[in-house]
Amino acid sequence: MTYDRLVCANCASPVSEGRCPVCRANRERLQQDGMFGGLTPAALIALLVALIMVAVLAHEMATA
Repeated sequence: MTYDRLVCANCASPVSEGRCPVCRANRERLQQDGMFGGLTPAALIALLVALIMVAVLAHEMATA
């Protein structure tokens, strides 16, 4: 989930607006998480499995 849809429990405004210190801190934390910061552990595992499958298929095709 992106922070533009989150609502702050402290001030009840969108986190993306950064109206209070809690909003600003969470906005900074979400921006620093990077590309894979928003993914759940299950999504990361699924991505890893998919990458392994692609590597195995590429290896099979190269040896055939």
